Amino acid sequence: MRYAVPAGFVAASLVLAACGGGGDDAGGTTVPAKDALDKAKGVTTVSFWHAMDGTNAEALTKLVAQFNSEHQGKIQVKSTYAGKYDDAITKYKASIKSKSTPDVIQVYDIGSRFMIDAKQTIPMQSFIDRDKLDVSDLQPNITGYYSIDDKLNSMPFNTSMPVLYFNKTMFSKAGLDPDKPPQDLAAIRSAAEKLSKKNGGPADYGFGAAIYGWLLEQFIATDGKEYCDQGNGREGKATKVQFDSPETVEVVAWWQKLVKDGLAANTGRDTKAAQAAFKSGQLAINLESTGQLGAYSKAAKEGGWELGAAAYPHIKAGTEGGPIIGGASLWINGVNHKDPNKEAAWQFVKFLADPKSQAQWHTETGYFPISKGALDEPADVAYRKANPLFDVAVKQLESTKLSPATQGCLLGVMPQSRKASEDGLEAALNGGDPQQSMTKAAQSVEPQIKSYNDSTK
Repeated sequence: MRYAVPAGFVAASLVLAACGGGGDDAGGTTVPAKDALDKAKGVTTVSFWHAMDGTNAEALTKLVAQFNSEHQGKIQVKSTYAGKYDDAITKYKASIKSKSTPDVIQVYDIGSRFMIDAKQTIPMQSFIDRDKLDVSDLQPNITGYYSIDDKLNSMPFNTSMPVLYFNKTMFSKAGLDPDKPPQDLAAIRSAAEKLSKKNGGPADYGFGAAIYGWLLEQFIATDGKEYCDQGNGREGKATKVQFDSPETVEVVAWWQKLVKDGLAANTGRDTKAAQAAFKSGQLAINLESTGQLGAYSKAAKEGGWELGAAAYPHIKAGTEGGPIIGGASLWINGVNHKDPNKEAAWQFVKFLADPKSQAQWHTETGYFPISKGALDEPADVAYRKANPLFDVAVKQLESTKLSPATQGCLLGVMPQSRKASEDGLEAALNGGDPQQSMTKAAQSVEPQIKSYNDSTK
């Protein structure tokens, strides 16, 4: 999913110091006593803001209804669609000012730094430590993104991963082995040369992907490098982005040459345009999220061709990095919230993280389960038997070594940074010098980073 930059994101961040709270505020950000809910009279209502629509919203509504049924007379969760990710976080900032934040909110991955700095929430680790809860069932490469110094700040919920999709039928027609998909830049180039119409291949273009900053972030991570300084923003506040590094410029130059040589399509920034081109057979190789597996499988079946999926490629073969997860997590607000609400919110979050809930969520939406046990649930086993390509993502996640590079960058202005990297890539694909394009883009983010960091000192 593409993340637009929230309107007024930087301006809103400048008032963080004024609207942030701590343990001294009403409700505070400390964990409540375990019996807080037991002492409450009547039904405790939990307000829950989310950013899911369509099929995902239907699946979430079912889970909320299940939870409410199991806690009838004690807890009732009232869910509200707060708009898409950027709209939801903008609405949340306004709720901080009016002291009317929801008990639980779903926030996209790249909003994590802001959520920490806003000082409104209770870290999930506080509840985990209080209850001495065994969280070994949670996927470490997913919880790692939302953790700093081994402290889990929010509970992962909807998680996606990037993979390489390819048209196995076209690979066979081009004389390529469909069981040996390309796994580095050189191999993709070589395959694209045989697949592209320009050289007599079966596809209009051998390769194509959206101009999407998330994909560049993945190449940096699979190369074992960090997107921003200060240990990817985990050893201290990041002060600069590093997507003008030699490794990223190499990717951009590779991509530029593919387009220039007629081996790759330039479909622009709209992810749906690149998806449509792959589904229609214009592209033979595409980089996308696991969230597209269902749509791509359907297109392949209707089009009479075979879909393939492989791990996200590396810049060069042999590097040990891995991709970064995407999606969103759940945060429990503490400031101006009563203890029974905090405790009820925790019970709801635990329910959504449960293996059975995660198996249901996974099979109904296609999002990756945060629970290892979910993969053993009968419904999930049956789902993956019917969708064997999903196991590519399972193996990719399990084989990725957790490191600051694969945890991703924590940056207060990450939405703007992602857009800037897209500006650089787009400029290069339109003929600009790769190094100059990416350096200019990286430098454009520095004043915004400084303004944000200054506002949160």
